Formats: sequence, structure tokens, C-alpha cells
Amino acid sequence: MELAHSLLLNEEAYNQLGEFQKAEFIFEWLRFLEKLLPVTSRADVREKQKKLAEQLTSLLNSSPGPPTRKLIAKNLAILYSIGDAFSVYQTVDKCNELIRSKDDSPSYLPTKLAAVVCLGYLYKKLGRILGNSFTDTVGNVLKAVKSAESQGRYEIMLSLQNILNGLGAAATPCHRDIYKAARSCLTDRSMAVRCAAAKCLLELQKEAVFMWSTDLDSVATLCFKSFDGSNYDVRIAVSKLLGTVLARAVTCKQATASARQNVRKISLDEAMELLGTGFLRGSSGFLRASGDILKGISSVSRDIRVGVTQAYVVFVSTLGGQWLERNFSSLLSHILDLVSQSHPKAIQTQMDAICCRRCISFILRATVGGLLGEKAQIAAAKEICQAIWKLKKVVDVVMSDGNLETRIGTTDVTASQHVLVCVLHELGSLVHGLGTTAAPLLQDSSTGVLDAVISVILHPSISVRLAAAWCLRCIAVALPSYVSPLLDRCIERLSALKSSPEAVTGYSFAVAALLGAVKHCPLGIPHGKGKVIMTVAEDLLCSASQNSRISIQRTQAGWLLVASLMTLGPAVVQHYLPRMLLLWKCVFPLSPKDLETERSRGDSFTWQVTLEGRAGALCAIKTFVSYCGGLLTDEVIQRLLPPLPCAVDLLTRLPSIHKMYGNALKTPAMTYRHRLYELLALLPPKTYEERFCAILKELVADFTATDNQMAASTFLLPPLCHQDDLLLLGPSLQETDHRFIEEQLLLGSNIAGGSLEHDPYSIYEKAAEGDSVPKPLPPALSVISAAVRLFGVIFSHVAESQRLQVLDKLLASIKQTKGARQQTVQLNIVSAFSSFLKHLASCKGSLGPEEVRRPALTLVMGALESNNPLLRCAAAESLARLAQVVADSAFTAGLAQVSFDKLKSARDVVSRTGHSLALGSLYRYLGGIGSTQHLNACVGILYTLSQDNTSPDVQTWALHSLSLIIDSAGPLYHVHVEPTLSLVVMLLLTVPPAYAEVHQSLGRCLNALITTLGPELQGSKTAVSALRTSCLLGCAVMQDNPDCLVQAQAISCLQQLHMFAPRHVNLSSLVSCLCEILLDNSVLVNLCSSYLLLRRAVLACLRQLVQREAAEVSEHAVTFVKDCREDFTPEINIREVGLEGALLSLLDKELDQRLCQDIKETLSHMLTSVAVEKLSFWLKLCKDVLAASADFTSVASVDTTQEEEGAKEDDDVLTSESDERSHPFTNPKWSTRVFAAECVCKIISHCENAGRAHFDITLAQERKQRDSRDDFLVLHLADLIRMAFMAATDHSDQLRLSGLQTLLVVVRRFASVPEPEFPGHVILEQYQANVGAALRPAFAPETPPDVTAKACQVCSAWIASGVVSDLNDLRRVHQLLISSLTKVQAGKEAQSQLYNESASTMEILAVLKAWAEVYIVAVEREKNQSDAHKQTVTITNSTDESYRDLTSSADGLLDLVQADLGTLSKLWLAALQDFALLTLPSEYASQLPVEGGAFYTAETIENARPHYHNSWALILYATALWLTSTGFLVVDPDEGVTNLSRPVTPTTMCQDSSSRAAVKSPEDELVWNFSARLDQMQQWKTLLLAYMLCKHFLMFLGLGLK
Repeated sequence: MELAHSLLLNEEAYNQLGEFQKAEFIFEWLRFLEKLLPVTSRADVREKQKKLAEQLTSLLNSSPGPPTRKLIAKNLAILYSIGDAFSVYQTVDKCNELIRSKDDSPSYLPTKLAAVVCLGYLYKKLGRILGNSFTDTVGNVLKAVKSAESQGRYEIMLSLQNILNGLGAAATPCHRDIYKAARSCLTDRSMAVRCAAAKCLLELQKEAVFMWSTDLDSVATLCFKSFDGSNYDVRIAVSKLLGTVLARAVTCKQATASARQNVRKISLDEAMELLGTGFLRGSSGFLRASGDILKGISSVSRDIRVGVTQAYVVFVSTLGGQWLERNFSSLLSHILDLVSQSHPKAIQTQMDAICCRRCISFILRATVGGLLGEKAQIAAAKEICQAIWKLKKVVDVVMSDGNLETRIGTTDVTASQHVLVCVLHELGSLVHGLGTTAAPLLQDSSTGVLDAVISVILHPSISVRLAAAWCLRCIAVALPSYVSPLLDRCIERLSALKSSPEAVTGYSFAVAALLGAVKHCPLGIPHGKGKVIMTVAEDLLCSASQNSRISIQRTQAGWLLVASLMTLGPAVVQHYLPRMLLLWKCVFPLSPKDLETERSRGDSFTWQVTLEGRAGALCAIKTFVSYCGGLLTDEVIQRLLPPLPCAVDLLTRLPSIHKMYGNALKTPAMTYRHRLYELLALLPPKTYEERFCAILKELVADFTATDNQMAASTFLLPPLCHQDDLLLLGPSLQETDHRFIEEQLLLGSNIAGGSLEHDPYSIYEKAAEGDSVPKPLPPALSVISAAVRLFGVIFSHVAESQRLQVLDKLLASIKQTKGARQQTVQLNIVSAFSSFLKHLASCKGSLGPEEVRRPALTLVMGALESNNPLLRCAAAESLARLAQVVADSAFTAGLAQVSFDKLKSARDVVSRTGHSLALGSLYRYLGGIGSTQHLNACVGILYTLSQDNTSPDVQTWALHSLSLIIDSAGPLYHVHVEPTLSLVVMLLLTVPPAYAEVHQSLGRCLNALITTLGPELQGSKTAVSALRTSCLLGCAVMQDNPDCLVQAQAISCLQQLHMFAPRHVNLSSLVSCLCEILLDNSVLVNLCSSYLLLRRAVLACLRQLVQREAAEVSEHAVTFVKDCREDFTPEINIREVGLEGALLSLLDKELDQRLCQDIKETLSHMLTSVAVEKLSFWLKLCKDVLAASADFTSVASVDTTQEEEGAKEDDDVLTSESDERSHPFTNPKWSTRVFAAECVCKIISHCENAGRAHFDITLAQERKQRDSRDDFLVLHLADLIRMAFMAATDHSDQLRLSGLQTLLVVVRRFASVPEPEFPGHVILEQYQANVGAALRPAFAPETPPDVTAKACQVCSAWIASGVVSDLNDLRRVHQLLISSLTKVQAGKEAQSQLYNESASTMEILAVLKAWAEVYIVAVEREKNQSDAHKQTVTITNSTDESYRDLTSSADGLLDLVQADLGTLSKLWLAALQDFALLTLPSEYASQLPVEGGAFYTAETIENARPHYHNSWALILYATALWLTSTGFLVVDPDEGVTNLSRPVTPTTMCQDSSSRAAVKSPEDELVWNFSARLDQMQQWKTLLLAYMLCKHFLMFLGLGLK
């Protein structure tokens, strides 16, 4: 290939090559030429221009493939732009002549297409230089489009886009003609043509004023029609067109409008009305007249509605965040109106309503959540809250306490339900994202957020009640201090209004949702809340039968509370387990006879109540098993089992009960089935094996039910398919930014999407990753899904004879049904069988003898030739797993042979795709079928299929299967690498780009080949060099593909190549490519390039690159931005903030959590590699992020009303350094600022290992004078303190913790750095006021315990550091510790009731540990000074002033502590006794104090242990020092001097010595038993001194060292 690297084509070398090698050679030459021409001198180019032009134009006639013709066009354009432009007209004429040719043969098509592409690039590059020739060219191209096939139409649209781009306003005479041609292509049957037409029109609207003025209505209608029957790519492209055109219409300048004829300004309302029309009426004809016409008369297809939803997001995103802030009220009013009663047709069915609600929620989340800063989000939340209050006014009259007994059912009330669901979900998401920075919003009484949400808990619609409950849960997760008050409020209202059905269900939903939030709140809730909730639940269940009007509601509410209580985990649930098991036992009849009696005497209503109660009980037990596995002992399991036989018996009788009492029982019966199936799937199968037959019978009945017409393969099959195989089915099943709305299109037209009202019990579960709210499926689908999972478990444990019977019955069921119902039954059965094989393989079970294999194989083979591609994927997976569990090489070879034979004979697409994938799947699970002969046969067949250009689907599946074989075959595949690579490159060069799925499979093949070659790619041999060149060539082709997923594959391949052969990958061009994708404006506002998988591929590659070459990557990124094209204008100025700043900005805007984690890891690697060398840059970056929060002022969060003299000085510190200049980062989120604070800590850590100068100001200044480029951390100390201060005083609790941690690190690292200008002082001394101001807010009464605990750690570190020598200055921080000590002295009664008791334990022990550290340092200093004084007296009688200062400082510190030492000693002893009790062996657990210890409660003992383990050592050391200083005598003012006999205990803390028992208490026994184990315990070397001093003390206390 080196021969291809020349300015002119080496024709001699070219003519010696074969046909395929020629195509590769030409492509490589063209790639090289594209890079060479711009850097070649103009004289050299002109000298060889004629020859080069001839060579390039002659290639047009050689039937070039798509990538080649694109490069020919680019090079011709570059050639004429550098050299003489005169001969360009000849090239244009030649291209036009080729297009006009009458030759319609397939062999001539590539030449025509090459001419079309060439014209596009010539006009794009040369623009107006070509004069008026463009009218003839455009006319010629537009004439050709009428007779062109899909490839031609695709290329013509893209070429017209390029022509418009190059000519700009000069192309105005042709605008109308191009518009007409693109209109027809926008509704083309080919999706690729639609995408190309959308791109063409997007370019056209830049200059064609009529598109966003006079013809705006027709453009909108055209886009709505284009959405109909579209795929994901079309919806992305057309929504971008529609949104951009409307945004242009709204923002067009008045001057421009007045300067042109027939241009009218479109108002915002008119633009949104246009979009609303498409959302409500779709692509049907309409007039933009009155609002009444918009009410709609027919149902709109989901794909139109989803497309318009995306257009709304593009419209708002294009207008920008500032526009949204100003116009949010109008936008909110408009989009909420879409789901209001004004348009009843849009929400006439539950399916339509759920679809519309999802669309509205998506618009709000993508705009408000993605475009607004925190301050603007809070304003938006207030606006949303006002909307809730307005809707609430409708029902205010009937919502008074006196009217709650009557059912509310007015039309006005129910009309608001869908609007309320949307606004409640968005309000919850907003607060959840804001975290504790939302505190001011909730504290604002004028807005009344909590009152608004709680007020709609009584709404008559269950959807609204659930949405309100979920909103409360989001608030609780964001602001953990609200969990307990909200629980109290909801429980109180539930108890007070238990005669109202709405109140019972609404408040029980709220309590359940709040309990579900507790597991996301590290500080928990008070233990007593569980007891209250359990009592309320029991009361509801016991009183359910007292009032038949609310029996169902009370029953559901009672069990919902019990089930949600289980999510609190074993530590809480163990205290209520007996009560829960009793309820479980009582809910089912004791015997089959009782069940029969029950069946005969009930009626429809009593059965509804009964089934609701039993389904709830099953769900509660399922939740218990899921969340409290540690309590699931054999004894508990035995107590769970007795009701199960009756539960299964009831399952078998449900059909007859349903038949007897009618359809009212249909949904309760399905719910009961669902719950029982879920529970059985979790329990050990052996516990109910005697009921296998009955359960299997019911499962088979569910799969084959005659009334089950809801075939939804997209929710059943994906979990059973291999994730890699789902790539075959396009972006619909992959993760995208639009999945929340796009997944609705995967379900059948008659199936509603997932929504909370389908399963209220999901209110306490966590939403799936990427979802803002749980989306349980409708009951009919949920029960099938649960049945599939249970079938997999049970069928793995039944006897082989029984398996045969069940399989035969399942096969018979499929044969007996016809048409659509047969597809449904087959889908259910194959899903169940796939689940069984997956479970059997995981537990390494056996399928059984030949008799069982035969029907199993029949079942799978039938599905392998299904018309449903997803079913074929599942069948291929099942076939491979079948071979895996049979584990017989002959059987496996037989399966492969069946597929071989089928592929040789079959000509239909279905058989070819299914059986080709089967071969790949067999290899994936079995690592090869066992012989090279089979491998050769597989590869040969797949080679043939992959070249079947009549069917892109066959090519796609065959190539995907080939990639699986390459991955699985390992070294065996080496002999096939070269021909396979040639095949892949050949197909990449010839397959049309419109067939993106084929290119994606080719990318997977190339990736597998690179992995197979591995480190061999570094070799220098000719053969290896050729392979490497082919790999790079393939990557280049894919990089230039318009499809984002193909580009993602290209980046993944280059990443692999860089790992194996880094010297051969051009890092500069790779980084440029990554930056162009990553920093495109459209990515930052989630528009066109926002393919999530592409962004993930870019970040994965960047993360790998910076691990090796962080500095080079960063430099290449900056160079790229300097040199990049004019139309590339990234939002972030990389020249100023670098790639690092761009990544931080992206981190702030990105919503995908996995991608955010990748960005953090990439930045962490860059920081590790270059932060020390680029110290100023990184510190400025972090400071800019932390200082850019203009939303909140730090001053507001700092209490400056202190009594100390220095308080005013602190205030000055807060405001003196305000930086009003513009920041590169605008309003970053709290999570981004937390990361910036963490980066500061990492920078300090790396500087520690980089040299002493970073922490020595004298040395740093000397070296800085010698070389100004040197930079040292100590020179930036002021910035470090300021950053720590800004973070520590923020509204966000997480950021406060990070800020305090940063401050702690700074204090510890710089405490001993001397101040050269003031001998005897340290550099940190000047920042006393800053430190005090940063710490003070953490000791406010409302501060969470974890923040106060961290602040105590900083306080003790600051005091112990010796930075402050003046007692008055020291008192300012010391006073904070005194305030916390006062809080500890108040005892358990004064503890906060907002959090779990273990949180108070953590805070108390942090306070005691901080005091211990201060006391230890004070004692050590006094001892050191005493020793120093003796030496000084011996040597000289010097009375140096600095020595006196030092002595007074040490004495003063000890005096400060001495004042509280009496209190502290008692508290320390109490803490040590607690620790002694907690570290006793488990056999003494029964003897532990029932009420707990001094600082922990018996119920929270497990949560308290870690806090004691973290604190005991320093507390023990301090206690030992104190005892030594007192001679083990305690001076009590009331008792005089007494010997220390035993510490205070929870029972003796308030007793004097005369009232204490003279005999040993049980606690004494415990400490003496603990003492006996002293010799066996490991001793800490660092506490050897403490051990020696405590020897006598330990004899009395019985405490041991661990």
C-alpha cells in the first residue's frame, strides 16, 4: 500500500493488481491524496493538475463504490480549490453528461451515482466560483430524481444538500424546484431517502424564507406524513427539520421580514399550535383556523405522536435555555393542554392516555431537565406547582373533611388527571435532580410545594394518587430530612381519614413510596416509625370487613404498607417478623375443605376483597424474601410454607370462580396469579415440589389461553436473547436518548405502555435504570412474564417423564391454533422454553433422554423460521443452549448439519437469517463445534450469504453470525483471517450506505478480527502490515459512514487497534474525530448526533487513550479546535478550558449515568497523568466550576450572627473575593461541583508524591524564580482554601461534605508549612477566618448528622494542627465543638427525630472522637514543652519570647479542654463501655442491655457498630491519658475523691454512688467475661502507650483492645 502514497496515481502498480486489490489500492490512494493536497504547494498542484484531474475523472467510469466515489468527489473539489478552477467546468459538464445517460443497467448505476456525488462536493467546496452553471446542474439532477431508484434518490438528496450549502443565497432561483423534489422524497418508501430528504430540506431552510413563512403549514404537514410509518432514524432527522424550521419562524428578525415580500412573523403560540395539531391529529389535512378544529376526530398513530414529541424538544432546544426560562409558562400551558379535557380524543382510551402522558413527560424532562440551570429549574418547579394549585381549585369545594365520605366523580375532577400525572412526575424529577439544593424551594411557604402535592393525594383518579406518592418519594430521596415528617403527616391523615376510599389508598401509596425511599437515604428513619406503620397496617386489615364500601381499599392499603415495610431490610423487619407471619398465616384457609366452603358461599364482591388481600399477602412475602434474605432461615421458611398449598389450590380454582362470578374478577384473578408466580419463582423449588403438576398445568393454560391476544414479544424475548444479537434488530431495542418514548412503538397497537396504575405495589420499588418512574406492564402481560420466569424454574426440577408430557402438550397447542393467535401462543411457549433452558444451563442440569430432546428440538426449529425476527433471535439462542445442556458432540454436530442443509437449499430470507444465526450461537456457547471441518463449512456458507446483495437482511445476519464465530473460534480462526478481512473490506467498499445494518455487522466482524489478531498487529512482516492496513482502511470507511452506529463501530475498532498496535494509529486524527463528535453543539443539546451508543463509544475510546497518552490527547484536542473548519463552533471554548473543560461541561449536561461515569473516569486518568505538570490549569478549572454557581450565594447559607469578636471578619471573608467576571461554566449542577471538589483532593494527593517543593513555600518561591514555568501547590493555597470554603457553605449537602473533606486535606497537608516572612508562624494562620466561616454552618441545628460529623473531624484537625497559637482565635473553632458537646449532653431525648438513631450515634461519637483528638494533642504538647523546658534550663536561662508563646499556647489548649473534661470523661467511659458490649461474642447477645447502650439503641445495634469501630481507639487513648493524669481518682464535687470502680452505664448515668448496687450487675459479668478474652485479642502497635496506661483501668472495666 506504500505505492499508493503519491500525488499521482501509480498506474503501473495499480495495473498489476487483481480486481479487489485495485479497489482497495484506489481507496488508499484517495485517502492519502485528501490529506496530501491541502499541504502541497499551489505550484506543485498546478503542475500536475491536468494529469491528476484526468485520473480522478476517469475513476468515475470505473463503477466506484460509495466510499470511493465520495473520496473522488472530495479530492476533485480540493484540487480545483487549490489549483486552477478553469477546467472545473469540463468536470461539471462531464458529470452532467453521465447523469443524463440513458443507460439504466445496474452496472452503470455506480457511475451515475459517482457523478451525482461529485457535483455535490464540487459546488459545496467551490460555491459561487462556478457561476450560473448551477441552474443547469440542479435542473439535470432534479430531472434524474424522477426516474431514479432508492439509491439514486438518496444520493441526489445528499448532493442537493451539498450544492445548497456551497451556493448559499445564490441558489435562490432553484429553491422552489428543490423543495418540490425533496417533498416527495420526505415520504419515500425508503427510510434512508426520507432521512436524506430531511437533511436536504434542513439545509434549504437556511436561505429559503418561504419554508418558515408562507409554506410553514405545508412543511409541518409534510413532516407529520413523514413520521407515519417511520423508523427511529427518520424520526430523528425529520424532528430536527421540523423543530428547526419552527424555531427559525419564531425568531426571524423583523428587519429581514420587512425587507422581503410575503414574509409574515409567526408567533410562538402559532408555532406551538402547529406542533399541537400534529400531536393531536397526525398527518390528516387541517386548517389552522380556530382552536375547535384541533379537538380531533380520529386516533393518531404512535409513531407520528412520538415524532412530534421529538420535534417539540428540538424546537425548544434550538431556541435555547434562556428562551426557555423566559417562555416556560407558555410552553407548560400549551403542552399540558394536549392531555387536558380540551382534546378528549387524544386520551379517550387508557392506551392513548398513557402514550400521551409519556410524550408530555419526555418533553418536560428533555427541556427543563436538560437545558436549565439549578436556579431556573427551581423557578420552573414553582411554575409547575402553580399549575397543580390551579387544577386543585376545581375540587377544593368537595375536598373538605366533611365531604370526604362521598365519592367524587364529577367530569371536571377526572378531566384533570392526565395533566396532574405529567406535572407531578416532572416536579418529582426536578426535585430529585436538584437534591438538597431544592431545600429553599420546599421551605418557600408562598409556593407550598409539599402542600400542593399532598393535596392531590385525595384525587379521585388512582393515577394521580400514585403520581403524587411517587413525587413525594422523589422529594424524600432528594431531601432525606423530609422523610420522617412526611411519614408522620401521611400516617396521621391516613388514620384520621380511614373512612374515605381516596384517603386510604392515596395516603397508603404515599407511605409506601416514602418507605421505598428510605433505602436511598443513608441516614435512615427513626426505628419507631416501623412499629407505627405496622400497627396502622394491622388496623386497616382488621377493620376491612367493617365497612364494605372501603373493604377493598383498606385491604390493599394494609398489605401495601406491610410489603413496603419489608424494604427497610433485616435490621428493621426482624422486630416485626412474628406479626407479619401471623397475618400471612391468617389470610389463607387452613385446609382444602375450608377453601371449598369459602368458594360455595362467597359472592363477586367478597371474592374481589379476598383476592386483593391474598394477592397483597403474596406480594408482601415476595418483598420479604427479596429484601430480607438474611432472615430467611430454615425455621422462617417452615413458617412460610403452610399457606402455600392452599394458595396453589386457589390458583387451580380461579377459572371456575371467574366463570361463576363474572368479569369483575378478571383483573383481581390475574393479579393473584402474577403475585403467586413471582413468589414461587423466588422460593426454593423443593419447598413446593409436591405441587409442581398443578402449577405446570396452570402455566400451560396461561400460555395457551384462548382470550390472550396480547402478543408483545418486545417485553418477553429481549431478556432471553443474547444482548449482542439484539443489535440485529436496529436501534429500536437498543439504548437511546429517546427510549422512554420510543419503546412504546415496540408494543402492539392494542397494548398500553407501562404505567404505575397497572401495579400500585411498584410504588416502593426502584425505577429501572434510565427511567424516572417505574413502568409496570398491564396485568395481562405481567402475568405472562411472571409465568415464563416460573416455568423456567419449575421445569428444571420436574421428572424427565413429566417434561416429555408437557412438551408434547405445548407442541400440540401450537398446532391447534391458527393465524395471529398461533403467533401469540408460539411466542409465549418459546419464551417459557427459553427461560427453562437458560435456568437449566445456569444450574448445570440435564435435559433428559432422546425422547425429550425430540419435541424440544421441534419447538425450537419451528421458532427459528418464524416471521418475527425477535423470535428467531430467541430461537437461535435456545438452540445453542439446548446443545449446551445436552452436552453431546454428536447432537451438536447434528444441529449444525441441519442448519447447513437448510442454508444450502432455502432461498427465503426467514430461513436463511434464522439458521445463519443458529450457527453463530452454537459457536458462542460451545466454543466451536469441535473440528476444523465444521468451522470451514460454517465460514464457507456464511461467506456466500454475506455476499447476497439481493437481501440486506441476509447479509446482516450472516455477517453477525460470522463475527460470533470469529470471537468464539479463537486460534482456530487464524487461517481464515486474511480472506475474511478481504471480504469485510470489499463489502465496506461496495455496500450502499443506506443499508446501515449491513455496515454495523461488518463493523462487528472487523472488531472480532482485530481482537483475534491481537498483539500480532504490531509486527513488521509484509503479511501483518497488509492486514493492519486493511483494518485501518476498514475503520476509515466506517468513520465516514453517515450512520451513527457504524461510526461507533469504527471508533471501537480504532480503540482496539490502538491497544494492540498504538504506533500505527494516527492519534491526532483519532482525537480530532472523537472531539468533532463529542463537542458538536447538537450533542450538547441532545439533538441529531445524540446517539447514546456513539457517545459511549467515543468516551470509552477517550478513556483508553488518556490512560497512556493524556498530555498528547489534550494537545491534539486543542490543535484540532484551532485548525477545524469554520462551521464547527463548539459551545465550549476548548482553547481556554481544554479538552478537560469540555468534558466537564459535557458531564454537566449529560443525563445518561453510565456515560457520566465514563467521563469522570476519563478526567480522573487525565488528572493523574498531567495535573502536577498543569497545576494552574487544573486548579483554575476546578475553581471555575465551583465558583460558577450563580444560582445561590454562599453568604445566605452561613450564619454570621456569632458572639465572637471575629465574626465580622468572617463576614468580610465571605464577600471580599466575589468574582463577577463571566465564567466558562454556567450554573453547573451540584453533582458536577462535587466532582470538581473531589478533583481538588486528588490534585493535592498527587502533589504529595511529586516533591517537597509543593509543600514548602520558601523552596517553591526559589525554584519559581529560577524557572517561571515551574508551578507548585503551596503557591495556590489561597485558591485551595477558597474552593473548600465555597463547597463547604453550599446548599447541597453532598457538596458540603466534599468541601469539608477538601478543607480537612488542606489543613493536614499544610499545617506544618512555615511562613517565611513571619518566623514562628505557619502559612495557614492567615486563613483562620475562612476556616471558621466554612465550619460554622455545619453546626447549625438543622444540619444533617453526617455533615456535622465531618465538620467535627475538621475542627479537631484544625485545633490539633497547632496552626493557631492565639487563644482568642482558637476559641472560635473551639466554641463550635462546645456547642456540639452540649448537644451530646442533652441525651437521647434531645436527639433529632428526623433520622435513624444510628445517625445520632455517628454524630455523638464523631464529637467525642474530635474532643479526644484535641485532648491527646494538648497533653502531648504539654509533655513536649515540659521536656523542652528542662533542657533549656539545663543549657541556658534563656527566656526567649517565642518559647513563652509556645508554652502559653500549649497550656491554653489544655485549659480549654480541662473545663469540659469532667463531662467528657464520663461520656468517653460510656462510649467505651458501649464498644465493649458491642464487641462481645455472639453467645452473649441475649445478655446485652434490652434498652441498648449509652449512645445506641438495641434496635439499631448493627448500624451502630461501624461508628464505634471508627472511634474507639482515640477515645480509649484520651481516656487513658486522663486517668493517668488523675491517678485513677475521680473528683466528684458531690462525693469527694473516690476510686474508679466501674464506668457509667445506661442504668447508672443518672445515679449517685450511694444508690448503685453493691453486687455485680449483669453488665459487670459481661465486662469481666470480655476481660478474660483480652490475651487473645490483637493489639494495636500505635496504642501501646494507651495499653500501658490503661492496665489498672482495664482490670476494673474488663475492656480489651482490638
